[in-house]
Amino acid sequence: MLDSRDFSRPARCGNRRSHARVWYNALMQTDNPPGLVALDPWLAPYAEDIRRRQAHYDAARAALDQNGGLLGPISQGHHYFGFTRGARDGAPGVWYREWAPGARQLSLTGDFNGWERDKNLMERDPWGVWSLFLPDDEYGERLTHGSLLKVHVVTDHHALDRIPAYARRVVQDPQTHDFTAQYWMPPPFQFEHTSPALAGGLRIYEAHVGMAQEEGRVGTFAEFTERVLPRIAALGYNAVQLMAVMEHPYYGSFGYHVSSFYAVSSRFGTPEDLKRLIDAAHGLGLRALLDIVHSHAVKNVAEGLNHFDGTDYQYFHAGPRGQHPAWDSLVFDYAKYEVQRFLLSNVRFWLEEFRFDGLRFDGVTSMLYYDHGLARVFTGYGDYFGGNVDGDALAYLQLANELAHSVNPDAVTIAEDVSGMPGIARPVAEAGLGFDYRLAMGVPDYWIKLLKEAPDEGWNLSALYHRLLDRRPGEKHVGYAESHDQSLVGDKSLAFQLMDQEMYWNMGKGSRSLVIDRGIALHKMIRLLTFSLAGEAYLNFIGNEFGHPEWVDFPRQGNNFSYHHARRQWSLADNPDLRYQGLNEFDKAMMALDTEFSLLPDPLIEQLALHEDTRQLVYRRGPLVFAFNFHPSESYAHLRIPVPDAADYRVVLDSDDARFGGLGRVAPDTLYPRQSVPMYGRSQSVQIYLPSRSAQVLAPAPANP
Repeated sequence: MLDSRDFSRPARCGNRRSHARVWYNALMQTDNPPGLVALDPWLAPYAEDIRRRQAHYDAARAALDQNGGLLGPISQGHHYFGFTRGARDGAPGVWYREWAPGARQLSLTGDFNGWERDKNLMERDPWGVWSLFLPDDEYGERLTHGSLLKVHVVTDHHALDRIPAYARRVVQDPQTHDFTAQYWMPPPFQFEHTSPALAGGLRIYEAHVGMAQEEGRVGTFAEFTERVLPRIAALGYNAVQLMAVMEHPYYGSFGYHVSSFYAVSSRFGTPEDLKRLIDAAHGLGLRALLDIVHSHAVKNVAEGLNHFDGTDYQYFHAGPRGQHPAWDSLVFDYAKYEVQRFLLSNVRFWLEEFRFDGLRFDGVTSMLYYDHGLARVFTGYGDYFGGNVDGDALAYLQLANELAHSVNPDAVTIAEDVSGMPGIARPVAEAGLGFDYRLAMGVPDYWIKLLKEAPDEGWNLSALYHRLLDRRPGEKHVGYAESHDQSLVGDKSLAFQLMDQEMYWNMGKGSRSLVIDRGIALHKMIRLLTFSLAGEAYLNFIGNEFGHPEWVDFPRQGNNFSYHHARRQWSLADNPDLRYQGLNEFDKAMMALDTEFSLLPDPLIEQLALHEDTRQLVYRRGPLVFAFNFHPSESYAHLRIPVPDAADYRVVLDSDDARFGGLGRVAPDTLYPRQSVPMYGRSQSVQIYLPSRSAQVLAPAPANP
């Protein structure tokens, strides 16, 4: 049983600060260059800034080490706060605890006491933690699983019923639309499957459970488990990344205005439904990643943490600094002990309680900079250091990554960072932030810019090739052509950028449209380029694998609360008479390249040939050769290309294959014999047939015995 004293703020605060200062001074006095500088000599002028950054983290970590370290009370708040089973003076019952240092009085109210606000008053300790014990012999038959609860908070400014900060479940009344916490104590869930080992690279399927059904309504965890998970596994993805899991009052926020950080969004089902989903995903060979939002919180008072204890500085920064100007939300104060405990415990909670295999941290750029990176172009190393960097937020992210990998050494952490902060995906020991991957956010922006500004016959292939490889060496990236960001209302998905209104009338296999032909060809080529060049992992947003038409728009006043654009039309991909099916099959074949050849983790990428005039780009990744012909009309029957290995080469993927909605101009499994004709520094080459607007992937054929 946990000792409540372990969770109290240590009494010797001055000693903790002194110990942390010793760590800070020691690191700042060393002459050894930080690990990041050894990796990137261009960082040498900023060595002192990096040492200062690391000293800030070490000071924060040293302070925590005085009270149990990262795996101690700082990451076990969910076992102490909120509602927990325990005992007092040997009597079993339920403890309820809440941190509210600025409040005058707290009391628990709910259906268990007739919603009386003056019956179950709570007691305050010296650090602002309020507690109440409800013994079973008095409350065991009244406070039961599913009981509705709120905490009545009296402050100098208000007396309001609030949602407990650590609530595990929050439900909305369908008539009043009021949100209320539930006492959630079901029998322990029995997981049947273990997390699958990672084969090849990380292939992520980003999904939103609510919009994952075809009907115009909110989908459920159970429906996603039954209908969508098998699709994801069949396509060859090995990870599903779930959005909007944490409770949020406004469905249209896409889950990014979180109100209850420990509660599973009840609109999709129960916490146990989510656990069944994750367990089923593991059984299908899929890892489960959570889109976690620690970058900001909803401003709502009735549902969220805003002014919980009557102050604007309890969980958040006071005044303007606590207001996110672009997101209409609140910014956490990452320097506070109880805020660190709230968020770090949240990291541990999702990894341990639900067995998520990793976390995709939202809004990392917003966290790292005081100006949140808004309207800012990061053009030089100086932008990543100096007075605009929030050292407390940076240290928190380092702590969160260290914790995640301590709880589960195989956990994957991903940063949504558009700035390109050096060290995002390097170990904390090197003065990095400790993430495993950074999202290559510039890639989809580049594709959109390219599609809007020039026809494909005018694309600069050299610039395109180098742009897809433009990432920090030694830091792993998740490449993607589009995510949910590019699919939202006001923007266009790749398919809609390419084909627009023609998708409504000419996606039938019997229809003929030059716009559709071009769009389908380029959709495959863009994805294959991105998959093979843009990172050490790959991400796709739900439905985009088959070119889902239109955009994503959740029900809101501006669209008359329609669900028409908050769903996925799976029937389009399943219909053999439509060309969506070919795009779906192409995506499956593309995933298989990594399954069979471990393509994504392979660091060997080199250009073999590039011809701007005749529109060809040829390169290798690992053992495979990728040949692209961007010419809109010219096919090349005897195109000679250099190959790296002294072997015949077989076509293992052809974007023009009839199975993928192409014209089938190259026979499946075509073998191109090696010829001892040197080319561009290679001792051998092959001659291939490369049709217009198509791409082929070639693999060395085994030598005949």
